[in-house]
Amino acid sequence: MRVLLATGLLVLGALCIAAWRYGPWLPPPFLEYRLEAGDIPAALAIGPDGAVWFTIENSDAIGVFRGGVLERLPKGRESLEPLGLGVSNSGEVWFTDAITESIARLSPDGRVTGFRLPTGITQFGRLAVAPDGGVWFTDSWSNAIVRLHQGQFTPFEPTTPSANPFGVVVDAHGTAWATLQTANRLVRITAEGQKSELELPTRSAGPTDIAIDANGAVWFLELRAGKIGRFAGGRFDEFSVPNQQAGLTSLAVAPDGTVWLAALREHKLLRLRDGTFTDFQLSRPGARPFGVAVDGLGNVWYTDLGGWLGRLHADEAQASGLNPRALLPRVSLVR
Repeated sequence: MRVLLATGLLVLGALCIAAWRYGPWLPPPFLEYRLEAGDIPAALAIGPDGAVWFTIENSDAIGVFRGGVLERLPKGRESLEPLGLGVSNSGEVWFTDAITESIARLSPDGRVTGFRLPTGITQFGRLAVAPDGGVWFTDSWSNAIVRLHQGQFTPFEPTTPSANPFGVVVDAHGTAWATLQTANRLVRITAEGQKSELELPTRSAGPTDIAIDANGAVWFLELRAGKIGRFAGGRFDEFSVPNQQAGLTSLAVAPDGTVWLAALREHKLLRLRDGTFTDFQLSRPGARPFGVAVDGLGNVWYTDLGGWLGRLHADEAQASGLNPRALLPRVSLVR
């Protein structure tokens, strides 16, 4: 009897500890916000004030979550493949506008200004804002990585025709990095305009999204190879994704250097830390995570093509030694 009683007390104690760790007083790991009917959120960007901005396919609005409120800000025309989005240090929101073949700016006061490309027909990829306020974007139609600064466009063409540039990011020194999907290379363009190209170690890897961590390492998706690449210290490293058919759509780096990925086909987020992948399965049936970004507090934000904006709380995102699947029931949905 004493043995049974002691065992029961141990079990009860363990349950109490679990209740303390996973109780309702802790923020849920996933918090999801339902958008208006028909809205399809796509690209994500975090503003300097922590506001979460996102583009909306087939919509005449830009979305933003700030101060605990979800807003839709009119931009005057519908979106078409709105994959380029960035926020400047002064709070200006820049985005690609395929319908008018322009790069557009949403000022903090709500005004929208467009800068039409001289090339006419475009096929935009990603967009990034440099520390000096210059805007970099990719255009596969003109086969160029383009800089817009003080109203002037400056194109930088790869050495390979039809290289299909897609991802672009700018580091703290103003150097732009871009991916060439067909040419299988990274492009580096300094603030002074000097251009160089780096061949990836895996053939036909198909590089797409790209990001830079706090130490200056360049991270990128190798979509066709099913790998995550890193370029730092003059060398490449590659990390094979457990499921090469996961459907990776975007990549972001947290302040602590952790890499986050949206895996659309597996309905999950993936975390790459210290060379190890950990999956965070979304419990909502039919979840389709597409865009991903990390704010300054370490919260991981994602867009879902089903019409949701979601957040994985920083405590859960940074936790080690936990099984993310055990956290699935604690999901809050805000409609």
